[in-house]
Amino acid sequence: MKPDEDNMADDIGAVPRCATCHSERVVKDAWACFNPDSGLWELENVFDHAFCHQCEVETKLVWSRPDGPNHQRIRELNDRFRCKGLGRGSIMLTSGIQNMGGEFALEAIKAVREFDQFSKDNDPWGEHDFGAVEIEGEKVFFKLDYYDLSLEQGSENPANEGCTHRVLTIMLASEY
Repeated sequence: MKPDEDNMADDIGAVPRCATCHSERVVKDAWACFNPDSGLWELENVFDHAFCHQCEVETKLVWSRPDGPNHQRIRELNDRFRCKGLGRGSIMLTSGIQNMGGEFALEAIKAVREFDQFSKDNDPWGEHDFGAVEIEGEKVFFKLDYYDLSLEQGSENPANEGCTHRVLTIMLASEY
């Protein structure tokens, strides 16, 4: 790999862009090998040369983390639901949380609502969809998942409140 591409593995959520025009419409030559066990083509090797469809020339890639409107909008909707209980969604307490008793469950919900210690390490996409808190010496995780309105499959667009049902799950770390 070229030096400018070495950092991509360290930055979850980074995307390649054309070094000239910054378009994300870039490609690389690669080999794929068919796996008869999975019935899928699997990436076997990626080669050095990159091409930009926007510039229509060979290019070098630069990697950056997008903070586009989708991530920002998802973060806003997640915070609104998690902190204020506003929007379409459900809060699920696992059996481990419930078995700790009602007071513990209320403290867990309060701690999740007040959590604001998001960082690049625990929130690589910037969507505020996962965190950890400590309550009475117990580590508690929370996570947000996005479903369609029927709760049968994932949401097509978590940034669109009209087609997404958020599920906030609060669990003991030992249940993860």
